[in-house]
Amino acid sequence: MDDQEILNSIALTRISYFSLAQMLELYRQLGSATEIMEHRKSIKEVIPDAAPRLIEAFKDMSEPLHRAETELQWDLDNNVVPICMNDVRYPQRLKDCPDAPLILFYKGTANLNQTKVIDIVGTRQCTLYGQDIIRRFCKDLRNYCPNVLIVSGLAYGVDINAHQQALRNGFETVAVLAHGLDDLYPRQHRQTANEMVRNGGLLTEFPTATNPDKKNFVRRNRIVAGISDATILVESAAKGGGLITCSIAQSYGRDVFAFPGAVDAEYSKGCNNLIRDNGAALISNAQDFVKAMRWEDEKCLAEAKTEGIERQLFPNLSCEEQKIVDALQKTNDLQINILTVRTGIPISKITALLFALEMKGVVKTFAGGMYHLLK
Repeated sequence: MDDQEILNSIALTRISYFSLAQMLELYRQLGSATEIMEHRKSIKEVIPDAAPRLIEAFKDMSEPLHRAETELQWDLDNNVVPICMNDVRYPQRLKDCPDAPLILFYKGTANLNQTKVIDIVGTRQCTLYGQDIIRRFCKDLRNYCPNVLIVSGLAYGVDINAHQQALRNGFETVAVLAHGLDDLYPRQHRQTANEMVRNGGLLTEFPTATNPDKKNFVRRNRIVAGISDATILVESAAKGGGLITCSIAQSYGRDVFAFPGAVDAEYSKGCNNLIRDNGAALISNAQDFVKAMRWEDEKCLAEAKTEGIERQLFPNLSCEEQKIVDALQKTNDLQINILTVRTGIPISKITALLFALEMKGVVKTFAGGMYHLLK
């Protein structure tokens, strides 16, 4: 990714705080931050109903660009990677969301586009019951799916327990922060955060010198939900940030699960209510979760392959079906929008082709809209 695209993405992010939806529309129409900058004097030609505030912000980009240069230099000096939306490292699940950030700042080693990504969220007042759920869930999940990326928010309670148990059981784990990477909140979690940089990472949409204000925690919840295949609520009061993340995940069409608790338990009310209102599927252990996500099927496929049951030739494929197979052979586990780009087949047509391939036993759909080539 060239520095100019990064600088432009940072600068546009600074002026788009109150016009994110329209900035994202500009990006998707023009294809890059650099193209937006080149069209900044004719925004209304691209978006006729562009907000006056956005038009005004484009008149003088000198200060946002200057601050972007300072930001990029800090990133380079501190091993932080700015990831623009058109960078292959950008979380593709998040890219599909209607309020995705133009740029992310990342410090870590984990692949943000792993085949399986989950987030574990809940109350900051995590009880012994909640701690035990997280401990058992991560331990058992390791036996079913050892390559899951576990995401949370590094906050007190459920978040920090999820990160620590993930590390303890050999999972990579990523924290989505509500501030810039020049600071850490809460600071008591510094040791865990340092370990996560080596075995996962720290991720944020916020530049340096951004305080962990209350509104930023709500904004970061959409990233937690957006980069994941599924959201798991462990404990929650009747109201709380975990429920907000679940609601966002639902709006993105992602799977939501919750652990039930005693009917009179303060920090199980949110989970119980969500399950009652069909906002989340009830799970009591990792096996329930894996079965609901159909991730157990992949384990069977891996075992079959080990035993030598491997398909080398696919029968009766049309030219367009073969294009899809070729794309998946190069990079397996792709979402439909990525397949559309790589094959050149319109999304209106590729849906039917993928269904036909499923019927032929050539591909299989996994959680998060991932298409997996059975090879």
